[in-house]
Amino acid sequence: MKIVLDTNIVLDLLLEREPFASLSINLFNAIEKKIIQGYLCATTITTIDYLLTKSVGKQSAKVYINQLLNLFAIAEVNDVILKAAINSDFSDFEDAVLYHSGVYTDVDGFVTRNSKDFKTASLPIYSPIELLRIIQEIKHD
Repeated sequence: MKIVLDTNIVLDLLLEREPFASLSINLFNAIEKKIIQGYLCATTITTIDYLLTKSVGKQSAKVYINQLLNLFAIAEVNDVILKAAINSDFSDFEDAVLYHSGVYTDVDGFVTRNSKDFKTASLPIYSPIELLRIIQEIKHD
Protein backbone atom coordinates (compact mmCIF):
# COMPACT_ATOMS: atom_id res chain seq x y z
CA MET A 1 0.00 0.00 0.00
CA LYS A 2 1.52 3.30 -1.15
CA ILE A 3 0.56 6.30 0.99
CA VAL A 4 1.51 9.99 0.83
CA LEU A 5 1.87 11.62 4.24
CA ASP A 6 0.65 15.18 4.47
CA THR A 7 3.18 17.66 5.81
CA ASN A 8 1.28 18.02 9.10
CA ILE A 9 1.75 14.31 9.90
CA VAL A 10 5.54 14.61 9.57
CA LEU A 11 5.69 17.85 11.53
CA ASP A 12 3.63 16.31 14.34
CA LEU A 13 6.44 13.83 14.92
CA LEU A 14 9.44 16.08 14.30
CA LEU A 15 8.09 18.94 16.42
CA GLU A 16 6.67 16.55 19.04
CA ARG A 17 3.16 17.98 18.74
CA GLU A 18 1.04 15.98 21.12
CA PRO A 19 -1.37 14.28 21.10
CA PHE A 20 -0.63 13.74 17.40
CA ALA A 21 3.05 12.76 17.60
CA SER A 22 2.33 9.27 18.95
CA LEU A 23 0.09 8.51 15.97
CA SER A 24 2.80 9.72 13.61
CA ILE A 25 5.38 7.53 15.36
CA ASN A 26 3.20 4.48 14.68
CA LEU A 27 2.85 5.45 11.01
CA PHE A 28 6.62 5.95 10.68
CA ASN A 29 7.19 2.55 12.32
CA ALA A 30 4.89 0.87 9.79
CA ILE A 31 6.84 2.50 6.98
CA GLU A 32 10.17 1.52 8.51
CA LYS A 33 8.94 -2.09 8.82
CA LYS A 34 7.74 -1.92 5.19
CA ILE A 35 4.15 -2.72 6.11
CA ILE A 36 3.19 0.25 3.95
CA GLN A 37 5.28 2.30 1.54
CA GLY A 38 5.53 5.93 2.61
CA TYR A 39 5.81 8.85 0.22
CA LEU A 40 6.43 12.52 0.81
CA CYS A 41 5.71 15.18 -1.76
CA ALA A 42 8.86 17.01 -2.85
CA THR A 43 7.35 20.25 -1.56
CA THR A 44 6.88 18.67 1.87
CA ILE A 45 10.65 18.28 2.14
CA THR A 46 11.29 21.96 1.42
CA THR A 47 8.52 23.11 3.76
CA ILE A 48 9.82 20.91 6.57
CA ASP A 49 13.37 22.15 6.05
CA TYR A 50 12.19 25.76 6.28
CA LEU A 51 10.13 25.20 9.44
CA LEU A 52 12.70 22.99 11.17
CA THR A 53 15.55 25.40 10.43
CA LYS A 54 13.55 28.11 12.22
CA SER A 55 12.81 25.90 15.24
CA VAL A 56 15.88 23.65 15.67
CA GLY A 57 18.60 25.25 13.53
CA LYS A 58 20.11 24.43 10.14
CA GLN A 59 22.34 21.51 11.21
CA SER A 60 19.58 19.65 13.07
CA ALA A 61 17.14 20.32 10.23
CA LYS A 62 19.63 18.82 7.78
CA VAL A 63 19.91 15.66 9.90
CA TYR A 64 16.11 15.29 9.98
CA ILE A 65 15.81 15.87 6.23
CA ASN A 66 18.42 13.20 5.52
CA GLN A 67 16.53 10.75 7.74
CA LEU A 68 13.30 11.49 5.89
CA LEU A 69 15.00 11.02 2.52
CA ASN A 70 16.28 7.62 3.66
CA LEU A 71 12.88 6.46 4.95
CA PHE A 72 10.46 7.83 2.35
CA ALA A 73 10.11 7.70 -1.41
CA ILE A 74 9.60 11.14 -2.90
CA ALA A 75 6.56 11.99 -5.01
CA GLU A 76 7.89 14.39 -7.60
CA VAL A 77 6.55 17.77 -8.58
CA ASN A 78 6.78 18.89 -12.20
CA ASP A 79 4.94 21.16 -14.61
CA VAL A 80 2.21 18.58 -15.28
CA ILE A 81 1.48 18.28 -11.56
CA LEU A 82 1.55 22.04 -10.98
CA LYS A 83 -0.85 22.64 -13.89
CA ALA A 84 -3.23 19.95 -12.63
CA ALA A 85 -3.05 21.42 -9.13
CA ILE A 86 -3.65 25.04 -10.11
CA ASN A 87 -6.61 24.03 -12.29
CA SER A 88 -8.15 21.68 -9.71
CA ASP A 89 -11.09 22.28 -7.39
CA PHE A 90 -8.85 22.34 -4.32
CA SER A 91 -9.11 25.58 -2.36
CA ASP A 92 -5.50 25.29 -1.12
CA PHE A 93 -2.76 25.17 -3.78
CA GLU A 94 -0.24 23.44 -1.50
CA ASP A 95 -2.70 20.61 -0.79
CA ALA A 96 -3.54 20.39 -4.49
CA VAL A 97 0.14 20.00 -5.37
CA LEU A 98 0.58 17.28 -2.73
CA TYR A 99 -2.54 15.47 -3.96
CA HIS A 100 -1.69 15.60 -7.67
CA SER A 101 1.90 14.61 -6.94
CA GLY A 102 0.53 11.47 -5.29
CA VAL A 103 -1.88 10.78 -8.14
CA TYR A 104 0.99 11.15 -10.63
CA THR A 105 3.02 8.70 -8.52
CA ASP A 106 0.10 6.22 -8.52
CA VAL A 107 -0.33 6.00 -4.75
CA ASP A 108 -3.23 4.27 -3.03
CA GLY A 109 -4.17 7.13 -0.71
CA PHE A 110 -3.16 9.95 1.60
CA VAL A 111 -2.97 10.43 5.35
CA THR A 112 -3.70 13.82 6.90
CA ARG A 113 -5.31 15.41 9.92
CA ASN A 114 -7.01 17.90 7.61
CA SER A 115 -9.28 15.71 5.49
CA LYS A 116 -11.60 18.67 4.87
CA ASP A 117 -8.85 20.18 2.70
CA PHE A 118 -9.08 17.13 0.40
CA LYS A 119 -12.86 16.95 -0.05
CA THR A 120 -12.60 16.98 -3.87
CA ALA A 121 -10.15 14.05 -3.89
CA SER A 122 -11.03 10.87 -5.75
CA LEU A 123 -8.39 8.76 -3.95
CA PRO A 124 -8.88 7.69 -0.32
CA ILE A 125 -7.99 10.25 2.35
CA TYR A 126 -7.29 8.69 5.75
CA SER A 127 -6.93 10.13 9.20
CA PRO A 128 -3.94 8.73 11.10
CA ILE A 129 -6.27 6.57 13.21
CA GLU A 130 -8.04 5.18 10.12
CA LEU A 131 -4.75 4.30 8.45
CA LEU A 132 -3.40 2.68 11.61
CA ARG A 133 -6.51 0.44 11.69
CA ILE A 134 -5.82 -0.61 8.09
CA ILE A 135 -2.18 -1.28 8.98
CA GLN A 136 -3.34 -3.54 11.82
CA GLU A 137 -5.48 -5.49 9.34
CA ILE A 138 -2.54 -5.81 6.93
CA LYS A 139 -0.32 -7.11 9.74
CA HIS A 140 -2.88 -9.79 10.64
CA ASP A 141 -3.42 -11.05 7.08
